[in-house]
Amino acid sequence: MKHETVRASSFAMPLRSPAFPPGPYRFVNREYFIIQYRTDPDALRRVVPEPLEVAEPVVNYEFIRMPDSTGFGDYTESGQVIPVTYKGQLGGFTHQMFLNDHPPIAGGRELWGFPKKLAQPKLEVEIDTLVGTLNYGSVRIATGTMGYKHRTLDTAAEARKLAAPNFLLKIIPHVDGSPRICELVRFHLEDITVKGAWTGPAALDLYSHALAPVAELPVLQVLSAKHLVVDLTLGLGGVVHDYLAADQATPRRGSVSDVSIEANAG
Repeated sequence: MKHETVRASSFAMPLRSPAFPPGPYRFVNREYFIIQYRTDPDALRRVVPEPLEVAEPVVNYEFIRMPDSTGFGDYTESGQVIPVTYKGQLGGFTHQMFLNDHPPIAGGRELWGFPKKLAQPKLEVEIDTLVGTLNYGSVRIATGTMGYKHRTLDTAAEARKLAAPNFLLKIIPHVDGSPRICELVRFHLEDITVKGAWTGPAALDLYSHALAPVAELPVLQVLSAKHLVVDLTLGLGGVVHDYLAADQATPRRGSVSDVSIEANAG
């Protein structure tokens, strides 16, 4: 295979049969169960990387069911998103994610920098209760419950919340084990249609695990919960901070300025 063929064919690993196709990535009937809880502010500051700042001492614990997603198939994920600010802009920093399908694990890590690991999350309705669970191997590390569709929420307001920027820490090592890429990435969800939104009484339990440390952001008080059904497109991102660049005023190749990112976000 010639040099130019390798370059022209390169999209993702492995070269001859990538783990995921090129985007855009459209999700139909994506189902969210999000429990917001108050936690220890010192614990948050230990895990949120600069230049992000902790917005308030809360965490959104998420269970997400994706029955129809372009190129990724049918899967479920679960994890923690922390409300943050970046240069005064409110958004969410994805701290941990666990899911049960290889293509979105590979694609999420390689393209955006999602902190994805293999586990066994579930989201289902048991009689009158929406139930989210997460097992790492055979060990239960999260259980969330909510009364099923007790009260409706404003779908337009929920769509605006989903359109807020999201931040990720993308790390790709060099062949010698040193960091080749270490960047703060910002992306948006796009073309959002909220088909339904509900709330109800909720509870959340997190359990300690050496390799899935969700309990390191302890649940001090459950503040709210919601259940959403949404169609959306997962937009590609831009680099807003390069931790390896000697001069942040001169972004590395592939970086996107704040101005251009905001313009692309519409």
